[in-house]
Amino acid sequence: MATRILIAEDDPQNLYLVKFLLENRGYEVLTAADGHEAVVVARAENPDLVLMDMLLPRVDGYEATRMLKADEGFSRPVVALTAYSMKGDREAILEAGCDGYIPKPIDPNTFVDQVEKYL
Repeated sequence: MATRILIAEDDPQNLYLVKFLLENRGYEVLTAADGHEAVVVARAENPDLVLMDMLLPRVDGYEATRMLKADEGFSRPVVALTAYSMKGDREAILEAGCDGYIPKPIDPNTFVDQVEKYL
């Protein structure tokens, strides 16, 4: 079975690019358009990795990450995909429970290699 990655991203262009790059390398991609949907899909599908935009509608990525990390049945890495990677932002991302972060805009030449470090 292919490695499955959940992308929680509300921007259609960002989602398209990330999904394209991952599928092109053979990954199965699941998607969620907001934090609530990300939590529901992650709990139901148990993907190998979650890529979480931090600024999502309904439930933001910080809260969605905290919810997943508090769930004893979910133990997969959650990696922030964010344009906010200044010192205070990095601390907030890690405090929310993210295992790391990949800054946006992503670099299409190195993105999949960055993702694979967390698998």
